[in-house]
Amino acid sequence: MKFSEYPYSRPDPQAIAAEYKSLAAQVAQAQESQTILALWQRHQELSGDFSRMATVASIRYSINTQDPFWKGENDFYDAQSPAVSAATLEFYRAVLASPHGAVLGETYGQILLQKLEIEVKSADDRVVELMAQENALCSQYQTLYASAMVEFEGKELTLPQLAPYKMSPVRATRRQAYEAEGQWFDRHQEELDQLYTQLIQNRNQQAQILGYEDYSQLSYLRMGRIGYDMNSVAEYRRQIAGDVVPLVAQLVALRRQRLGLTDAKYYDASISFPQGNPQPQGTPQELLDHCRTLYHELSPETAEFVDWMFENETFDVLSKPGKSQGGYMTDIEGYGPFVFANWNGTFDDVDTITHEMGHAFQGYVAQHTQLPQELRSPTMESCEIHSMSMEFLTSPWHHLFFGDQTDRYQLMHAEDSVFFLPYGCMVDEFQHIAYQNPSLTPAERNAVWMELERKYRPWNDFDGLPFYGRGAGWQRQLHIYLYPFYYIDYCLAQTVALQFFAAHLKDPKDAWKRYLALVNQCGAASYQGLVKAAGMEVPFQEGVMARVMEPVVQWIRTHQPQEEDKE
Repeated sequence: MKFSEYPYSRPDPQAIAAEYKSLAAQVAQAQESQTILALWQRHQELSGDFSRMATVASIRYSINTQDPFWKGENDFYDAQSPAVSAATLEFYRAVLASPHGAVLGETYGQILLQKLEIEVKSADDRVVELMAQENALCSQYQTLYASAMVEFEGKELTLPQLAPYKMSPVRATRRQAYEAEGQWFDRHQEELDQLYTQLIQNRNQQAQILGYEDYSQLSYLRMGRIGYDMNSVAEYRRQIAGDVVPLVAQLVALRRQRLGLTDAKYYDASISFPQGNPQPQGTPQELLDHCRTLYHELSPETAEFVDWMFENETFDVLSKPGKSQGGYMTDIEGYGPFVFANWNGTFDDVDTITHEMGHAFQGYVAQHTQLPQELRSPTMESCEIHSMSMEFLTSPWHHLFFGDQTDRYQLMHAEDSVFFLPYGCMVDEFQHIAYQNPSLTPAERNAVWMELERKYRPWNDFDGLPFYGRGAGWQRQLHIYLYPFYYIDYCLAQTVALQFFAAHLKDPKDAWKRYLALVNQCGAASYQGLVKAAGMEVPFQEGVMARVMEPVVQWIRTHQPQEEDKE
């Protein structure tokens, strides 16, 4: 069935919550393990029915945030989902308290019980109203961001449509595009500042009600992190600042040298070659056709997967007014994956589609297992390994998209993958500071961001740009508003993806075999367990990042364009 034909009906949250209350009571009275397993199966059906409709509504709202029907449905789930989640947690608590609850660990693995324990610590009835308010604030930010239109060179453009101008080979055009973007954010400065202040207050209040000092502590539970804590992540950031930032500074200098820039500014960071960034060649439909060819040739498993996606038209990739920003993959329970993007004719279109198809492939594989929903996907830092590694493992097919610009694209992609690590750590450290110091004013938050710029990206010169120049650039990073403390997961995953890149350079078949094994484990192991099972290093020990970076940096240095290629 094509996604456009997929049926939708609004569920009844009160009835769902009532049934969960009944399930919890039955668990408490259960006299044998088989009863627990039967009740668990009913939970899977109940949860699947609700999440299926919520996901369909979310997709259709993000495709057009101006559609009044889907906006109403989105508002409905913002208000009702926390109550359903709270009812689900009561069922989890009953399972964990039951003398027969251990059967779930025996049947599906102990990690399932660990995940349930983390879930029940992250919320309860006391914070349901606050969670609904949090959802509404997130939707306000999403709607505001999606409404952004800027005038540029006589055109009305969305922010994704402005992106090609930010990458123009003409330096003056790049600066003007950054100015146009920054002016929109400056016009909405008060709204953006107020929304973030309200989100900090709301989330910290939830944390304190549940017994935590602030949301930074609660967030580790809500992200489902198992086996590591803030100290582990702080050690990782320390390695990035100490071992990676100096290497990135050298690579940034190499890029600026080939650009011929002696006074590089922030608006120069979005271009990689003097003739301009490599661009995908072909219409959007041709690019999608290339995507299908790629996955047909990559492996039998990906061929089956990509055929399903095309036959069911589970894509929406073109940027248009009213569409939500960014890109994502989401799973519709009992159906399959959906990929959302905002293509704008830049190389980022290929980055996005290969990235999200990595998520989608894992989601497709998981839908065909017998695992419970709680184990079909690992935690987010592991999910991002699937997507970020896919960007490298598909390199033999990059020529389909870039033709004679393939070498330049692959160099730029490797550089940008490394350049991302300091930025990702900036975002993470900024959020720890913001939630642990909730009395900071908007101006003080911006000052914190500028201080972190000096720590993680000391090469940046903002040259008086609006918005960016006052330290507010973090406000365009939607994860900071919508998905707090998620961003470090990209860094942890990129660390493993870079190891997959190095493995692929040595032996592509072996790298793919290890990747497929990782995907097939779904969420049946923790981040550390999945990384080790793939034969990679976990980056929480001193010296790991230096080792990970060595082959990648060497590859980048040896693949700089020759003089004749710079023309």
